[in-house]
Amino acid sequence: MIEIRGCSKAFGTLMAVSKVSLEIGEREVFGLVGSNGAGKSTLLRMIAGILQPDEGEIKIDDMAVFDNEKAKEQIGNLNMNVRRTVTAMHTPNMRSVINGTGTILHTNLGRAPISQKHMNRIAQIATGYSNLEYNLEAGRRGERYSHFEKLLCKITGAEAAMAVNNNAAAVMLILSSLAKGGEVVVSRGELVEIGGKFRVPDVMEQSGATLVEVGTTNKTHYDDYESAITEETKALLKVHTSNYRIVGFTDTVGIDELIPIAKEHDIPVIEDLGSGVLIDLSKYGITYEPTVQDSIRKGADVVCFSGDKLLGGPQAGIIIGKKKYIDMMKKNQLTRALRIDKFTATALELVLQEYLSEENAIQNIPVLKMITKSYDETVAEAKTFKRMLQRAKLPAAYEVVDCESQIGGGSLPLERIPSAAVAIHPEKISVPELEERMRHLPVPIIPRTVNDTILLDVRTLDKDAMTLAVKQLKEMDILEETSLL
Repeated sequence: MIEIRGCSKAFGTLMAVSKVSLEIGEREVFGLVGSNGAGKSTLLRMIAGILQPDEGEIKIDDMAVFDNEKAKEQIGNLNMNVRRTVTAMHTPNMRSVINGTGTILHTNLGRAPISQKHMNRIAQIATGYSNLEYNLEAGRRGERYSHFEKLLCKITGAEAAMAVNNNAAAVMLILSSLAKGGEVVVSRGELVEIGGKFRVPDVMEQSGATLVEVGTTNKTHYDDYESAITEETKALLKVHTSNYRIVGFTDTVGIDELIPIAKEHDIPVIEDLGSGVLIDLSKYGITYEPTVQDSIRKGADVVCFSGDKLLGGPQAGIIIGKKKYIDMMKKNQLTRALRIDKFTATALELVLQEYLSEENAIQNIPVLKMITKSYDETVAEAKTFKRMLQRAKLPAAYEVVDCESQIGGGSLPLERIPSAAVAIHPEKISVPELEERMRHLPVPIIPRTVNDTILLDVRTLDKDAMTLAVKQLKEMDILEETSLL
């Protein structure tokens, strides 16, 4: 803060500034306007500590300005600080980053990346008008789910489908539509925290359904569900623990075991799969994760899952199942509040089309391509990346090292995938300093730091990312003692 209290300045008989008082607060923009000779320059010179007021005082952050080098320094930096502030205001804060962490579904870095091919199509549609809710064949209003509903039904075997803005919203909509005012039975061991302190019990409460816990943290039996059902029971809820595992002395009741109980009492079985995998990844050396198709095949009435996890698409809560239940949700007033936009609808259709062929999905969906990339491929790519860095002749040493990637995003929490990385050993600056400088590049590089070593895991780096990383490291001189940053 700049404080001016009763400041005056005269030059002989000329009173240039007379008893001026004002405050300029932090992040406040102040304009000084006046005719020639009004005293603007004199006042500014006093604020800068060049001239001493005849009376009054000027302070910056409670420090007197005149004959105070620290205060003068802050005033001297004012122009630069203003320039930085203005530049920051006009520079988008949301930016592309280079993910060198090896975490494929990195929640902090936007989870599933969308392929350039799909983004080109999304841009083509989003920059103009589209048939988002217009049925071109009938020439009347249509449904935004129509663009991907048939695809979802074909891929999963479900009768109907829709989508909302995320999976927590999907759970809330399902329960609000099928169980509002009634009870929903769920195993205690499945009352997960989604993330950011958002929890299944809280989501259930918001839906208007009453939670009925059965079993214990590690064991829930068939009889636990059977004995918990009353006249108030509206549904059985099964939550797949996609973001953690309970191991050891455990027991759970599967969907196929819940179906007979539900049918006997004429209530639906709902399954929240969370991760939403559509391909059996065990064929590619990954731990088996229950597929959406498995749940439908076993008889689940309603299944929901995320779009931006193992599916490899945009953020969305995808809901599939029996048509009568999906229709109830489409008519729920919450649906309007939770609906997806044209970007999400377009991206979902494009990604789901890839799943019509498993081979295409593995090759064209970035998440699946990264997950299924072999260890040998990562080693070869790491060696190429090392050579690219060495050719740049930067003050650092490089080596290819083995490491382990993880899937992340609340999916397959115990899974570790053998991978390779390039370790960077800076010669002139410390590892923490290098890590910080990498974060402040025009396109930030987010590495993994292990044992005071910078690692760039190539599992989450494509050729373009490697090229850009090398270019920035060289042009910005961030490995030098004095950087351009």
